Amino acid sequence: MITFDNVNKWYGDYHALADITETVAAGEVVVVCGPSGSGKSTLIRTINRLEPIDKGRITVNGQDIHAPKLNLNVLRAGIGFVFQQFNLFPHLTALDNCTLAPVHLRRVSPDQARQRALALLDRVGLAHKANAHAAELSGGQQQRVAIARALTMEPRIMLFDEPTSALDPEMVGEVLSVMRDLARDGMTMVCVTHEMGFAREVADRIWFMDAGRVLERASPQAFFDSPQHPRARQFLTDIRAPLPVAAT
Repeated sequence: MITFDNVNKWYGDYHALADITETVAAGEVVVVCGPSGSGKSTLIRTINRLEPIDKGRITVNGQDIHAPKLNLNVLRAGIGFVFQQFNLFPHLTALDNCTLAPVHLRRVSPDQARQRALALLDRVGLAHKANAHAAELSGGQQQRVAIARALTMEPRIMLFDEPTSALDPEMVGEVLSVMRDLARDGMTMVCVTHEMGFAREVADRIWFMDAGRVLERASPQAFFDSPQHPRARQFLTDIRAPLPVAAT
């Protein structure tokens, strides 16, 4: 479904992505993890061309996404993207946030769009909040609306860029629950996340990144139980280490 072929990206002299060559199969859930600044978010944002690349090739469902005649709106319509900061329109209701793109981009009738949006809001547990504005929703509820909004376009791929990092801890579980349901339904997913419990439970494969490179790719069991790369071993040691107790 997704291929990276020798993908490179620079910001000035900074080599943000270095020689990425990876594949994501249809129906596969790939979790991308690694330290801050490792290139995870840059990588995921190249898949729908939110970030341009400087060298290499990316294909989505066999289509070169940098082909000269590619319709970028069509590409993005087939790829759902859930951001860290929700990006809902605050002046619209949850329902209107979910119907806007299908009506204006896919020319779906307002009635059809409304029916699908209500079904998806129900799926994420928010049918009762359909007429609430974004400002009236908790962070976890806003992120679930954002997932429903992405699904209204019937994407073949869902991308998640640290979808729980802006949430209070008690709200994280409700978002991860929706993501688990999508994975069980066979959605192709690429998730950048620090939620290692989710990665262990849901991922088919884990990519570990550092300094713009994928240093390890493995099943969750292999990654957590016997990581091969020294940097991956250090990363897991660090995240498992207990936090220091503050002096009183």
